[in-house]
Amino acid sequence: MSVGDASRWYAVWTRSRHEQVVRTQLDEKHVPAFLPTMRRWSRWKDRKKQIDVPLFPGYVFARFEAGERLSVLKCSGVVSIVSFDGEPAPVPDHEIEGIRTLVESTLPYDPCPTIKTGTLVEVSHGPLKGVVGRLTRKGSQSRLVLSVDLIGQAVSVQVDAADVKAR
Repeated sequence: MSVGDASRWYAVWTRSRHEQVVRTQLDEKHVPAFLPTMRRWSRWKDRKKQIDVPLFPGYVFARFEAGERLSVLKCSGVVSIVSFDGEPAPVPDHEIEGIRTLVESTLPYDPCPTIKTGTLVEVSHGPLKGVVGRLTRKGSQSRLVLSVDLIGQAVSVQVDAADVKAR
């Protein structure tokens, strides 16, 4: 499947703990896929180690043309493509790129619920320059919330309030 001008990002809903399997199958089908992850400690009876876990459990993002969704739906572990009125609902490019920029940075981040209130801001300095999100407070710290509204998921990162400007 080639990526044309009509391709958009979509949220692919997966079976529990099948995110990596779905991402691998999409890669094999040459469908651009994005599975944002975070490092977490995992503990077993005999040891503990750091592993990558999905930032948004149950979802993988894929870029394709809506009319070519059958190839995505045929992947083992795919439940459906997040849709409205039977049509796949695209995820805005800036939401995907903002999360990609964050997970590729060295900044610490945590998943958080999407917060509807708050000022929409753009980061003007630092490694997240150009990223758009909502400014919130966590105690005395400012946090930037990057959300994927379509699936009701978000991630937050600490920012210096002086490094953001209202949009």
